[in-house]
Amino acid sequence: MLKIVFGLWDHLKNHGDHGAEHWALDWIEFLPGKRESRRYIGAHVLTQNDIESEGRFEDMAAYGGWTMDDHHPGGFRHKGKPTIFHPAPSPYGIPYRCLYSRNIANLMFAGRCMSATHMAMSSTRVMGTCAAMGQAVGTAAALAVKNGITPREVGECHVKALQQTLLRDDCYLPWVKQEFSPLTRQAALRASSGDPEPLRDGINRPVGEDLHAWEGKVGDRIEYEFSHPRRVSEISLIFDSAMSQLIAMSHHGGYGQLTRVPPEMVRDFRIEILTGVGWQPWRTVEGNYQRLVRVELGLEVMGVRAVFDATWGADRVRLYAFYLD
Repeated sequence: MLKIVFGLWDHLKNHGDHGAEHWALDWIEFLPGKRESRRYIGAHVLTQNDIESEGRFEDMAAYGGWTMDDHHPGGFRHKGKPTIFHPAPSPYGIPYRCLYSRNIANLMFAGRCMSATHMAMSSTRVMGTCAAMGQAVGTAAALAVKNGITPREVGECHVKALQQTLLRDDCYLPWVKQEFSPLTRQAALRASSGDPEPLRDGINRPVGEDLHAWEGKVGDRIEYEFSHPRRVSEISLIFDSAMSQLIAMSHHGGYGQLTRVPPEMVRDFRIEILTGVGWQPWRTVEGNYQRLVRVELGLEVMGVRAVFDATWGADRVRLYAFYLD
């Protein structure tokens, strides 16, 4: 491969007019970027058919969306097309059973060594999908340790807990809704403008044309109010992080990449609580840049309110979830 790289550089510099007279070769990568690796065999082997049928598994723990991108094994010596693309639905589900061994009780895996065929791997191998599998495995391992069980038993007895923990941590699982506490479901939810009900519909990002979000202006507020005092341990908010934007730290600026906090993100907000003497300030957050924000409370209150004072540039506020525990 080094011979090929230096041969291409020689051609650019010494053969033909490529506009490279003032270019210098500063650095090359000595570790080839392999598309594929050896894979373990899990309780399920993900296949091309699974992906093409959207992967609607009961034990879904991650998801993908990249097309099946099949590279010819001949590599540089192959004279035909370097890649054959097989369409894949976006998104599709990946089952938890692909992430633990079929015969080694304490072995889990994620990323390019997951349990998949060559064709399925041609889609699941991309970094975002590998990261989603990694979080699923880490969360499942924590559940296994907490309950003193094996990875297989997590899938057999605690898959709903695994899915809800992932959703609570702002992972996305297609067709699986986050389930909220009775505090959130039973309280009266109001907003100074717009319809706040999408904040507790259990889907915390846009899906197709449906935003699954509340929208308002800077200065607007949303609030939960109870019929009698209730203990609230924690308040969670999921803000707009401009998921449709390319956010990648890169020297290449040709794709309009965003390399700062998205203007849509809420920067400053306040949490207020309703007590016997009315609405009282509880917490002011300034300079926020995170999509998922949790604020501890640990009090009996009659209500909880969030007031949005500033974004990182946008004149509108968008919120995907606001819930209480």
